[in-house]
Amino acid sequence: MSSIITLPLVKDPERLEKQLRDIPPVSGVYLMRDHQDNILYIGKSKKLRSRVRSYFREQHHHTPRISLMVQQITEIEFIVTDTEAEALALEANLVKQHQPHFNVLLKDDKKYPYLCITWSEDYPRIFITRKRRLGNQKDRYYGPYVDTRVLRNTLHLVKRIFPLRQRPKPLFKDRPCLNYDIGRCPGVCQLLISPEDYRKIVQKVAMIFQGRSTELMDHLTEQMEQAAEELNFEMAAKIRDQIQGLQSLNAEQKVSLPDDRVSRDAIALAANSKQACVQLFQIRAGQLVGRLGFTAAVPTELKLTEMGLILQRVLEEHYQTVDTVEIPSEILVQYELPDESILTDWLSDRKGKKVTILTPQRQLKAELIEMVERNAEYELERVQKLSDRNTAAMEDLAEILDLLDIPHRIEGYDISHIQGSDAVASRVVFIEGLPAPQYYRHYKIKNPTVQAGHSDDFASLAEVIQRRFRDYFTSTDKPDLIMIDGGKGQLSAVVAVLQEMNLLEEIRVVSLAKQREEIFLPGESFPLETDPEQPGVQLLRRLRDEAHRFAVSFHRNKRSERMKRSRLDDIPGLGHHRQKLLLAHFRSIDYIRMATLEQLAEVSGIGSKLAQQIYDYFH
Repeated sequence: MSSIITLPLVKDPERLEKQLRDIPPVSGVYLMRDHQDNILYIGKSKKLRSRVRSYFREQHHHTPRISLMVQQITEIEFIVTDTEAEALALEANLVKQHQPHFNVLLKDDKKYPYLCITWSEDYPRIFITRKRRLGNQKDRYYGPYVDTRVLRNTLHLVKRIFPLRQRPKPLFKDRPCLNYDIGRCPGVCQLLISPEDYRKIVQKVAMIFQGRSTELMDHLTEQMEQAAEELNFEMAAKIRDQIQGLQSLNAEQKVSLPDDRVSRDAIALAANSKQACVQLFQIRAGQLVGRLGFTAAVPTELKLTEMGLILQRVLEEHYQTVDTVEIPSEILVQYELPDESILTDWLSDRKGKKVTILTPQRQLKAELIEMVERNAEYELERVQKLSDRNTAAMEDLAEILDLLDIPHRIEGYDISHIQGSDAVASRVVFIEGLPAPQYYRHYKIKNPTVQAGHSDDFASLAEVIQRRFRDYFTSTDKPDLIMIDGGKGQLSAVVAVLQEMNLLEEIRVVSLAKQREEIFLPGESFPLETDPEQPGVQLLRRLRDEAHRFAVSFHRNKRSERMKRSRLDDIPGLGHHRQKLLLAHFRSIDYIRMATLEQLAEVSGIGSKLAQQIYDYFH
């Protein structure tokens, strides 16, 4: 029995008109679906009926991308909201959840770093990261910042201006380190400062990354003057030094605008046929305090309406994640936004005062937009050069290996051990010629014959490949090529296990030998004739070196952990679980050795009898 295929609405005018009449003229979100029930597009509007009807009434005004979408629509769903702001928030959530093909989607390629403050912790940490984890709503991410060097220098200077925790782990168990003695750290590791007081310090740091340095300096000046009036000259001097540090931090070139009291953001983009690079300049009190970068994949050359749509998507996603104090009073945009009024109302509602969006055409504000656009063009040129280099390397590798298509996803595998002890393996992944750390994996070798004094790289590689591809046909992350670090022997071991799994025809595999950078193919006695310096071979070398680095780092950690436990293994009655409790409490073997009998007995799970055995062992 053949299934009935629903016609697209453009070919069924009667059903189209019925669906359009059912859509109310109120604010909300609409979802376009195809005959397989896939979501093609998600949008929002003040008046749903008018917006949806425009897709079918004004086809000659559409871009080729939207025209193609309209030809596929078979069903239209809608969700009514009470306010336009609710429609904006709902649309953003649905787009993130479903990732529709025809929506403008920002790329999260981890090219730009964020600064994170972990407000979810009693003593918040401040660090730079390229992974934006949204699991804990209390943690705050600032960015993404285009200039990594400036961001690192800023954080370094911030840690000199304010007393902050300088080390991720304590250096000593029972006393603070030198950073506390010289005033760089308030003694977090020994709880010499309360969580409330420490959070007040971190709040000052947050003000810097919120673009509120001027406000912070005014606040510190008041504190300094008050300390001086109370004859607390030591405190006044400390605050004075902090103000001077902030002044040096803000000693960048000012942006020339007629009214430097207004906080502004200026946004512009540059695009080619593959992607768009967006720059967002944050200007506070006439000062450029931040330069953020975003990228979006584009299917074809963009029209002005689509450029405005990309700018709007960036602004919507950016302002959903910032504190309300970071929303500026004025936003300068390069192109008109398709739903400018919705965004304006939503931002004004969040900020509690009017937010204006302008598309400047002349004078100083237009010059500012031109400056932002030039920066976006430079960034696009830089990204394109990197992309072209990687594409050339993948094309060269495809020619070397006689592949039908360029290898978009390549996986590299390596083994690390010392004469069989602590044997581990690594998997690293390059996508479009670039490392994709989110797909990296470590493996502990489970083969019982691989142990101290007896290594077997062939068996270890076979085990890892078998574990990686045992669910190959149901997996969504299939590689175009896998590379084994080694020569003919390592490759033969992997080929054998792939044959057993009936995957040798599905997966293309090669090996790269270290000494002469030689590439071996399955079943071939001699390596390919290649130049070690040609782009395709260099790509494999980068992959091999990354796999080696990742494997060695894991091996070192595993060996270090084993060496920590090796002395504890000799203590009768002290099993693996209690060893973990001891190390978690004392952090090192040396501290356990120096602990008194009473201190040992305080550890959860360690009674007085076992504490005596531990004490006797070390003494």
